[in-house]
Amino acid sequence: MFKFMPKKGLSLALVAMLSLGVLAGCGKTDGETNNQASGGKSGGETTEISGTVTASGSSAMLPLVKEAAKMFMDKHAKVTINPTAGGSGKGLKDVADGISNIGNSDVAAGDEYKDKNLKEHVVAIAPFALITNPDVGIENLTKQQAADIFTGKVTNWKEVGGKDAKIVVIHRPDSSGSRKLVKEIVLDNTEFTKEGVVQESTGAVKTAVGTQSGSIGYIDTPYLDDTVKAVKFDNVAFSKETIKNGTYKLFGTERMYTKGEPTGATKAFIDYVMSPEFQDKKVEELKFLPADLLKK
Repeated sequence: MFKFMPKKGLSLALVAMLSLGVLAGCGKTDGETNNQASGGKSGGETTEISGTVTASGSSAMLPLVKEAAKMFMDKHAKVTINPTAGGSGKGLKDVADGISNIGNSDVAAGDEYKDKNLKEHVVAIAPFALITNPDVGIENLTKQQAADIFTGKVTNWKEVGGKDAKIVVIHRPDSSGSRKLVKEIVLDNTEFTKEGVVQESTGAVKTAVGTQSGSIGYIDTPYLDDTVKAVKFDNVAFSKETIKNGTYKLFGTERMYTKGEPTGATKAFIDYVMSPEFQDKKVEELKFLPADLLKK
């Protein structure tokens, strides 16, 4: 036989039932929110990567950075990577000044940046080549011959085994990491001749050398094509093997600099560039070499 509950007791029971319902509903809503934050997956995954990353600097590195950016953005639709050139000096200054998230450089940051809290991330090895217009008619330059040309001591190709023609030197500006690299390795830090033509980017050097009779310049090898001639350096052609065994000396260590330890989309992008997926499968396709080549 059923007994009727007093009104007061009935009210308390209803309140308790409603409270349990609200708590259950809240628990469900929180679960959906966490699920959405992790990209619709459970298991405590982090939120989807988003944001904009600016990367400026080395034009030699630009093909690698642009391809990495494209591949990374294909995986992360809410991230935008904006790579630009301008030279290693610009990249270092931009990241030190907080203008860019990443400063790309062919050379190590100098003493002027020692108090700027820059963090170096080595991402590739880049072979460089001395290039001439195909009409020059030489296959090799020794280090001394190349130094004599770039310092202005030698001004005619016949002095180094080529045809009787004036040498036209194609330079990069002082802010260029490529220029600093060649100055260090080829010229032993003596000064370039003030004669010649200055081009703002690696691609522009390649175009100028390919179209200017009697010209010589220097570019990293991803820019090589049949419009220019890559000459041997000290009788050694560039290759993965000759760089690894130390016989080809003209190469750069490609670096991404950040101001402090990278975070967010910037960290995720650099991590991707350093990942086996990119290092093992893409770096050599782009005519660079893996970052750890000289450590193996």
